[in-house]
Amino acid sequence: MTSDARKVPSGRLSRLGAFGQLAAGVAGGVVAEGARRLAQGERPTMSDLLLTPANAVRVTEQLSRLRGAAMKLGQMISLDAGDMLPAELTQILARLRDAAHIMPPTQLEKVLATSWGPGWRRRFRRFDARPVAAASIGQVHRAELPDGRVLAIKVQYPGVARSIDSDVDNVATLLKVSGLLPSGLDLAPLLTEAKRQLHEEADYLREAAQMSRYADLLADDPAFLVPRPAMDLTGRHVLAMDFIAARSIDTLGEADQDVRNRAMAALLGLVLREVFDFGFMQTDPNFANYRWQEATGKIVLLDFGAARPVAERVREGYAALVHSGLHTDKPGLCRALIEIGFLSENQFARHGPALDRIIDTILGLLDRADDFDFADRRFTEQIRAEVPSIASDRASWHIPPAETLFVQRKISGTIALAVRMKARLPVKDMVARYDT
Repeated sequence: MTSDARKVPSGRLSRLGAFGQLAAGVAGGVVAEGARRLAQGERPTMSDLLLTPANAVRVTEQLSRLRGAAMKLGQMISLDAGDMLPAELTQILARLRDAAHIMPPTQLEKVLATSWGPGWRRRFRRFDARPVAAASIGQVHRAELPDGRVLAIKVQYPGVARSIDSDVDNVATLLKVSGLLPSGLDLAPLLTEAKRQLHEEADYLREAAQMSRYADLLADDPAFLVPRPAMDLTGRHVLAMDFIAARSIDTLGEADQDVRNRAMAALLGLVLREVFDFGFMQTDPNFANYRWQEATGKIVLLDFGAARPVAERVREGYAALVHSGLHTDKPGLCRALIEIGFLSENQFARHGPALDRIIDTILGLLDRADDFDFADRRFTEQIRAEVPSIASDRASWHIPPAETLFVQRKISGTIALAVRMKARLPVKDMVARYDT
């Protein structure tokens, strides 16, 4: 987490002005870089001029300062789009995951006084003014009640909820004018769903209810810990919950192989249960939402603002994918990929051979009887080798339905964590439990 404290622009005009400063700064960078390259006899493209290191810093810094939907949408795009975005843009967006600033003390005091009243400090034995974490929508503080209960207090940045719609539209405009996305690509459904999800995430009363639901669902599961909210201190913009001491999930990478395997089996198993058993999923796979207790081997689950029901058609679509994959039914798998919205008829018509090779690779994974080694990058390399030809064909770009995209984001994020942990898991056996 960065140590910088910077006031969050909370008014509509101040946030619009920040986007104007960003656009002006990027434009100035384009002019300067264009002049430099022309003087060297080059004929650069607009995307070459936009995606310079200097402009990457400008975009990341300004969106980090704005926080809220501007930063969150960048994070969502970087996770959802995967290899379909230019590498330079992916790097810019990925940097937003760890780039949040914190509120200065005066702004924090104002937010808490508004939520709890001017004498709010008397409610606590101790309240740490320095946050223990900062993200796109809020920052987290450690506090202790007079009875000794230790809490994590998530405080929402001021103005975030009011600015969601305009921030999403402004980020989308920046992406469109950059020329990085095809002009004919219809972003409207995704943007509408992104706004809806962000409004839900900004409602901390809703998140408290989702947290309680998850705690109930996993109450008897020895692999997980879920905090409980303190409702007497929770409102729309402040969320109080149990503080559970744990380490970053990244530290799990230093554990023995069997420990990593157990942890990742629990997380991948949870994803399958979310889709097929619960019909309810926490759809944000940000690694910061997972913590690990070395002493107990338990995984602490955090951040339930993105929790949502899994649509029945999505569950049925994944069931069809599982069945076709396990039975090596290639035509059935192709139909399922189209019906769930991952791929389009147009893409199969234009890139049939490349997609056939990707599907063969996936079927090869599901056909393996032994544990799948996520440290073996040949699987992802075989798929990535086919992506450039499809991604470069802008006329075939396709955005899956939002209800599918958010579920797949969680699945892909969990797989990415398994790769980072170099886990070895019986993927076929785990998936086969849900073959209907």
